[in-house]
Amino acid sequence: MRKTHAAGAVLAGALLLAGCGANPSESQGAVGDNSSSSAPAAATHAKDQALFDRLPDKVKTAGKLVSVNNGSFPPYEIAGTDGKTLTGAAAELADELGGLLGVKIEHVTVDGLPSQLTGIAAGRYDLALGPVGDFPDRQVSNDFVDWVQEFVVFAVPKGNPKKIQSIADTCGLRISVMAGGSAEKVIKAQSDTCVKDGKKKVEVQSYKDQPTSILAVRSSRADGFFSSQAPLTYFVKQSGGELELAGTGQANGFDTLYQGAVVAKDSPLRDVLKDGIQQLIDDGTYEKVMTKWGTNGNMLKKAGVNLAAKQ
Repeated sequence: MRKTHAAGAVLAGALLLAGCGANPSESQGAVGDNSSSSAPAAATHAKDQALFDRLPDKVKTAGKLVSVNNGSFPPYEIAGTDGKTLTGAAAELADELGGLLGVKIEHVTVDGLPSQLTGIAAGRYDLALGPVGDFPDRQVSNDFVDWVQEFVVFAVPKGNPKKIQSIADTCGLRISVMAGGSAEKVIKAQSDTCVKDGKKKVEVQSYKDQPTSILAVRSSRADGFFSSQAPLTYFVKQSGGELELAGTGQANGFDTLYQGAVVAKDSPLRDVLKDGIQQLIDDGTYEKVMTKWGTNGNMLKKAGVNLAAKQ
């Protein structure tokens, strides 16, 4: 019982450090909330009439776009405990993009990446500003407007006791990942490779969000957390010296990895978002925001559509 109470205390601390509470199954903050103002959020960018005119009529009438997130991808997306508020690099870019498009971009938090992607494909949400990993299999039902290049590494206990230098070093280890994410697929494939090579399989621990995945490492239930470098850098900085990055500078089972906004397949929003984000890149707003949140090493010079298919 004492261990259970201690684990609960660690979980509470991890969620606090991550800047977000446990994700609700779905927040109704933006969806179906008639009390919410449709006026554009305060932003430095004035409305670009040409971009506004290209928006779907229902968006122009509503005066808003609903962007879905899972609330646990710092420093891009850090959801408040109410499931309605969002801070981070993506939130700031959303405010600027909304000003440029002449609409408000509202945020709704759901439980996990699969719920995001299926909700967008079904038309429940207009987009996920993300960034969400762009992969060819995900492009079957959705289109991606890529604005980030990412790398996948490990967060491990200080000193890297298991000596993880790349994904090849994970045989026989306990590795946490986010359920439904690309890292989960890659680490499971690595486990199969380990077995084929006569080594012990990887014990893959799949969790619904980033805070719970990092908690597994901090509470010694996992030997490492395999995920995107930007959020892991954030968690390492917030750990008070308990964690460090490992496996940096390695492919770790991935080709060039792009991340971006997600819309339904062939949505008219796709090219409007691409041009709007490109304006933010060209005028320096994007670099300013990315630098502020420590993600300037992940910047792209040009926004692109479905870049994963063009490698």
